Amino acid sequence: MEAQVTRLVDKVWDRFLKTPPNMRVMIAIAGIPGSGKTHLAHAVAVGLNKKAAVSRRDSEDDVGVDRPQDIAIAVPMDGFHLTRAQLAAMPDPETAFARRGAEFTFDGTAFAAVVESLREPIDKDLPGLLLPAFDHAVKDPVADQIVVGHRQRIVLFEGNYVCLNKAPWSKAASPKYMDERWFVDVDFAVARKRLIRRHIAAGIAANDEEAAKRADENDLVNGTEIVENKVSPIDETIVSQEDASWS
Repeated sequence: MEAQVTRLVDKVWDRFLKTPPNMRVMIAIAGIPGSGKTHLAHAVAVGLNKKAAVSRRDSEDDVGVDRPQDIAIAVPMDGFHLTRAQLAAMPDPETAFARRGAEFTFDGTAFAAVVESLREPIDKDLPGLLLPAFDHAVKDPVADQIVVGHRQRIVLFEGNYVCLNKAPWSKAASPKYMDERWFVDVDFAVARKRLIRRHIAAGIAANDEEAAKRADENDLVNGTEIVENKVSPIDETIVSQEDASWS
């Protein structure tokens, strides 16, 4: 994985250097549940921020200038889950709760609006944009947990549906808003093993049997939709394998 991350960091950094200073580089990173897209997004963001720190140290123009290190930020789609109250208000709440994580259990319109806002030219006089994050303790999204300010000029959006060829996701993923679309490709059997471990660790399932049922009847059903209905073209396909770096 390290070589893949290094190549992607270098690629994004090159694009960043060619981007006007009042604009952001925005990338959508999609994949099925358990593919490792979150891990990849964070690894690339860390690599970019390290590169930026080295660049500042090497620049005589930056001597004495107070600038934060983080120019890149990974923004998870998880904060756009519908709340449990919203699921309960649906015509079939039992199915809505059972299928939580499916496309229809997210607020894609709100996600697209955020993407559209961040594509606008940066105004340093405006406060940062506050985004929600998912709180696993309360099992709901919580508002205003992530800040994307004017210094965060590289935004890596990651999530199941950020490259889905279905409105409103397709609008957010379009070249008008995203500079690149990446897809993390993984064998379903590998993803299934990861999901079983994850569901048990997160307390979603009590044992392997419950976790496997959740993976088979929800996560991997969603995965089929994600794979079969991704936007085109995909600029990067990153293969995730069952090794320690993707755990």
